Amino acid sequence: MTVTICICFCLLLLAGVPIAVILGITTTVALYLFSNTPLQILTQQLFNALDKFVLLAIPFFIVAGAIMTRGAIARRLIDFVNALVGWFPGGLAMAGVLACIFFAAISGSSPATVVAIGSVMIPALMKAGYGERFSLGLITVSGSLGIVIPPSIPMILYCLVMNVSVAEMFMAGVLPGLMIGAALMGYTYIIARKHNWRIEKKASFREIIRTAKRGFWALLLPIIVLGGIYSGVFTPTEAAAVSVIYALLVEMLIYREFGLKDLTSVCQEAAILSACLLFILSCAMTFIWLLTAEQIPNQLADIIMQYIHSPWMFLLTVNILFLILGCFMDDVSAMLVLAPLFLETLNRYGIDLVHFGVVMVLNIQMGMLTPPFGLNLFVSSGITGKSLTRIARGVMPFLAIMLLCLMLVTYVPAISLLLPNWLLH
Repeated sequence: MTVTICICFCLLLLAGVPIAVILGITTTVALYLFSNTPLQILTQQLFNALDKFVLLAIPFFIVAGAIMTRGAIARRLIDFVNALVGWFPGGLAMAGVLACIFFAAISGSSPATVVAIGSVMIPALMKAGYGERFSLGLITVSGSLGIVIPPSIPMILYCLVMNVSVAEMFMAGVLPGLMIGAALMGYTYIIARKHNWRIEKKASFREIIRTAKRGFWALLLPIIVLGGIYSGVFTPTEAAAVSVIYALLVEMLIYREFGLKDLTSVCQEAAILSACLLFILSCAMTFIWLLTAEQIPNQLADIIMQYIHSPWMFLLTVNILFLILGCFMDDVSAMLVLAPLFLETLNRYGIDLVHFGVVMVLNIQMGMLTPPFGLNLFVSSGITGKSLTRIARGVMPFLAIMLLCLMLVTYVPAISLLLPNWLLH
């Protein structure tokens, strides 16, 4: 059966079949050829995969991110952070990174962060003389923080397939996300000093207070969402619902830059994206059910441990594998398929599943930035009208920073596990 599964999966992948359909067909073929189990069980497994309360968080966070992208929250966040750091060398670019960090903490989506912040910041940076390649690369890469800093949709998906606490995963993503943001800001500062880029006039204390007041309701949202989750006031799913209601109230009643006509299109877009993600998840969970029933993860663990004796070498191998896969397929789909396959191996090596989850998310982040299938590259190209090649060239210098941060998080587990261990244990 194992050989048939591998051959069927690879042939369909090479044929360009969508990953969800590949998983469904492979599972069906394996059951039909090698099992007496009636195929009707597939519909039951597809339903069981989606019969989970935490899955409601995915469409809610997508809707909240879409509302804030259309409204004024992103623009007011940019005004506030620019008043704070705009007077440093490279201050406007550093403000773009900070704005991405803030928006990532309320949207849970990397593409939404690129659209919301990039549509404002990229033209502003180029107008201020920061250079096209640098401006495109910085904001495209900074927008990828939307899946590292919680709330994060890929983190929720990982928790579902690996049976990990969503709250723990969210906590584990905070320090790695802030570390990557700080690294991007440090690089920006060095490049700005080297090129002597124009420094904005230092904002007065009154200006900082004014922009803080204008952006108060936007700044309050991550405190409500993440504070509510970590304090136990509400679950991640309830937090997602709260973020939708809060975003609607702020955009429609306070900022008044979002109307009912916008709500219709936002819901349509969110419904399509949610349906795609949930369909992939249901097919992946059904595929995982088949693999577990046939004890394929145990067989894979035996093979791996024959040749790789160190957990650190295993993590390096996984990172290399995902960096290669990111050039050929969607890394979120790769995570849904491969992470459960490695479960038994992780247990034998004693690798913490939360730590491994953060490593997976950082690999997904890298996959979103590498051609030819990097999602953020397409999103950035769409909002700027620049070619995919020009976007990719701008991103390349920042990939070295991302790779260094990935290695640090991989081999220093305390970076991701400090907050969960401190707050929960």
